[in-house]
Amino acid sequence: MTAPASDFPEFLIITYLEMTDATLFMPAFIQRDGVEIRQLTTPDVPLYRRLYDGVGEALFWRDRRLMSDADLLAAITRPEVSIYVLSVDGVVSGYFELERQGDDTEIAYFGLFPGSMGAGLGKHLLSTAIDQAWKDGAKRVYVHTCNLDSPAALPNYIKRGFEVYDVQRQLMPDRYKT
Repeated sequence: MTAPASDFPEFLIITYLEMTDATLFMPAFIQRDGVEIRQLTTPDVPLYRRLYDGVGEALFWRDRRLMSDADLLAAITRPEVSIYVLSVDGVVSGYFELERQGDDTEIAYFGLFPGSMGAGLGKHLLSTAIDQAWKDGAKRVYVHTCNLDSPAALPNYIKRGFEVYDVQRQLMPDRYKT
């Protein structure tokens, strides 16, 4: 996907958020038949690319698209990485990826497929990601978002208990424009 030059922001604004204690977590789980989140026990490149592109195509995600299959496989099968897939009535609808880094856990990738937005699934998926990070022993959970992400992302993070600890602004990297 290429953004029309007139509609594309000149600057990339990255907001960094953290949760430093599990008591700050404000979950918003939904109870709905047919909603399931499962960990990928054996991640594979074709499925991962389907997840990454399903969420990230409209958001100009590029980093993992630029990786070779071998490099991507190495990245997603590291022991510090865990990937969870959201399905609704058997249809893949989104995912999140956690990366443990010592006592910290990053929500490295998170999102819904475009057709799954607006039904409360984002707050449910994020709540599951945060809950899993704490269950895995995190002392701090963090995430970042930017002005290319869904407009609902930052408010969702804040409503779940994350606090902003840094905001950075830079010229838009070329890789996001093409």
